[in-house]
Amino acid sequence: MRGKALMSNSLRIAWKDLMELFRNRLGLVMLVLMPIFMMAMVGFIFPSNNSLNHVPVALANQDAGFGGSTVGSQVFLTVLNGINDQTGMLDISNVTNLDALKESVQRGDVQGGIVIPSNFTQCILSGQQGTLIIMTDNSNPQVSAAMQGALTAVFQQMGTMLAQQNVIALNPAINATSALAIVQPYNVEVEGVVSGHSSYFDFIAPGIMAMTVMMSVMTGLPAAISQEKEVGTLDGMMVAPINRLSIIVGKTLAQTARGLLQGVLILILASVLFGISIQGSILLVFGLLLLGVFSFVGLGVVLTSFAKDQETAMMVMMTLMFPMMFLSGVFFPVQQMPWYMQSISKVLPLTYAADALRKVMVLGAGIPQITTELAVLITFGLVMIAIAVPVFKRAMTR
Repeated sequence: MRGKALMSNSLRIAWKDLMELFRNRLGLVMLVLMPIFMMAMVGFIFPSNNSLNHVPVALANQDAGFGGSTVGSQVFLTVLNGINDQTGMLDISNVTNLDALKESVQRGDVQGGIVIPSNFTQCILSGQQGTLIIMTDNSNPQVSAAMQGALTAVFQQMGTMLAQQNVIALNPAINATSALAIVQPYNVEVEGVVSGHSSYFDFIAPGIMAMTVMMSVMTGLPAAISQEKEVGTLDGMMVAPINRLSIIVGKTLAQTARGLLQGVLILILASVLFGISIQGSILLVFGLLLLGVFSFVGLGVVLTSFAKDQETAMMVMMTLMFPMMFLSGVFFPVQQMPWYMQSISKVLPLTYAADALRKVMVLGAGIPQITTELAVLITFGLVMIAIAVPVFKRAMTR
């Protein structure tokens, strides 16, 4: 009988909190728009395909020729322009010399350059390697690295084509396929664990879902507890003939429903707007969302109980959430971080929530493949709930 009354009172408190949420129409709209805007902005800023598109690049052709011929640089420029016309990767402008190229980069007119040295044709015609120089903008290392990688790949492709033609010229009996096998004996094919091509949206969507569930729960709790403490409605519940555990359970159920609602809405909108597909079990995705809510509710109750007012509670929440957002692999892979940052990410629960969702949604993993993440999230949630109940009861008596 006591358990039935506890659950009944908890459901009433949860319903009250949910009704307050649904009455705030602007809050409901922002509950959905915030993660969608975040996903759209980050996804389009960091596209998964070739991120170079019409990048301004200066070309300094200093080839002096050999024997009155500049055939080496002429062939190179013809092939380069042909590839660039197909890809639209670069906007190439010509400069007179290396100093003019450097000045263009310094002014910000171009983001890099290509230098053809004076002995380029001489080296080609005399059977030596022709050197090409890629001039990069040191003030923008991300774009410079991308441009360097893309141009290096293009130059290697051009070198393979030239070598293939040279082999055929030496032995006309060899066809193009055999010549390519001689010049480039290894052919590399890339296959994913699951079929299809993944985009950056597939990477960030699970992380943003986990992050949004965390933010929804942890920012909702200060309003659900601290605000009621400030306006005095919490005192009314405290003097009511109900168990104080009902208050904790009711608040937890309300935030659980809020977090799940937001997570499901993001999942639906991400699939419809960004074409994100779920390779694994949809039920397992929902289960992970529920587990994520369970993991962060206890932490939110603990932090809110120690705060004297809503403003302090929100400051504490934001101070804790921001490091988790950027160190948990939501926007950037953890493997790209320094080793000491990777060590910090291993103790953050959001890391395991994002990894588990990503493995299920992108790689089609099942429960056996995410046992570590499940164990960490369940343990963290149980520990936080065990701490939250006595801490909250003690805070209510202050």
